[in-house]
Amino acid sequence: MDTLISNVTIVTMNEKMDVLFGANLGIDGGKIVSISKVAPKEPPKTIIDGTGMVVMPGLINCHTALATTALRSFCDDLTGAEALDAQLRKEAKMDSRAARASALLGIAECLRFGITSVSDNYYYPAATAEAVAESGIKGNLSLSAYRFIDQNEDFDFDTDEQCRELVKVTEKWHNHEDGRIKIDAGIHAEYTSNYRLWEALAGFAHEQGLGMQLNLAQTQGEVESCLDRTGMGPGELLACHRLFAVPATAAGCNCLEEHERRLLGKKGVSAVATPLRDAKAGRPTTPILDCVKAGMNVALGTGGAIECGNLDMFEVIRGASMAVRSTSGDAAALPSPAALMMATVCGARAQGRATECGMIKEGMDADLCLIDFSAPHLIPCHNVHNGLVFSAKGGDVAMTMVRGRILYQNGKFPTIDLKSVVEELTTYALPKLFSEDK
Repeated sequence: MDTLISNVTIVTMNEKMDVLFGANLGIDGGKIVSISKVAPKEPPKTIIDGTGMVVMPGLINCHTALATTALRSFCDDLTGAEALDAQLRKEAKMDSRAARASALLGIAECLRFGITSVSDNYYYPAATAEAVAESGIKGNLSLSAYRFIDQNEDFDFDTDEQCRELVKVTEKWHNHEDGRIKIDAGIHAEYTSNYRLWEALAGFAHEQGLGMQLNLAQTQGEVESCLDRTGMGPGELLACHRLFAVPATAAGCNCLEEHERRLLGKKGVSAVATPLRDAKAGRPTTPILDCVKAGMNVALGTGGAIECGNLDMFEVIRGASMAVRSTSGDAAALPSPAALMMATVCGARAQGRATECGMIKEGMDADLCLIDFSAPHLIPCHNVHNGLVFSAKGGDVAMTMVRGRILYQNGKFPTIDLKSVVEELTTYALPKLFSEDK
């Protein structure tokens, strides 16, 4: 056995939501091989003392844009239109080198907060894939395609710049290291593209066995514009053009009509709630319970650091629970185990990884985070699920492991040279993005 986490509280997130106290968790070959109250007969190579600790499945961030860490705190107090304009001006200066440094910083932040897998829908997917490959984290990466294609314009998927980029990154990175990296097709949103691009991307995704990522129905204005132009809401419109013929994760779904939620539920679309990003932007968030009732899988995401300030999924879990309770007027709505499920089990399902992670179960990948429950704000702990949702913070994570490999532990990142990343960010990426326009 490679590693034993001893005398630890195990939050399994399995079908029975078992919580095991004073247990031993065995890991070998990157997999969970034993869960027992009894210590193994054969001594493991490494023992991690779990006394006072809680181990749970690694958190899954199902919507982010890692490279926007370089733009953190840049436009927080601007209106929506002002912030978008400021962001676009800086993004126009970004290149692959800046994106790679920014993505590595974002990954280090994710690992620090117990995140073991991310879904990234942004630009420069090849640079992000390099960062993901180097770090050891899992990732579903998509190119956030955008642009309108005129009906009279000659459009060829094989020569279109964004489509060619998707093909290249798919050929190089899809299913890298036995699926640690997966490539998805993606669009930014309905209102920044049109059916010719949707249908081309959906066809390619179907042929290559890719998923689909997008933003969907985040504001009422977005929905009303689509209705005025097409007579349909964005969910229904995209479904008509077969964008959901492949497994899809749709960030937002804030303003979908009930019949659209049911339609997307039948098509197996996962809604990704981003409650902190939405609150910061001054808009309503995903109606989680309505989506669940409509048959949709609901996962959680942070959005990019530019949108929500940080990538702490514990804050997102708590924010999602509080948002549901506040809007429903029911203090018992969305119990803590359900909130944790969205960040683990449902996240794995959204990424097409349900058979490999999201639970602590024998045979699953050892994608774990270890939380130190000896901090004052976590004492006493009368209910572990409640403690994780309403008291724990990303800073309480002591260790993050992916496929049995420690990627963060007690302030250190074994796979990331954080000093070099910060130097690259400060000497290259930030000067490039924030130099005066000439």
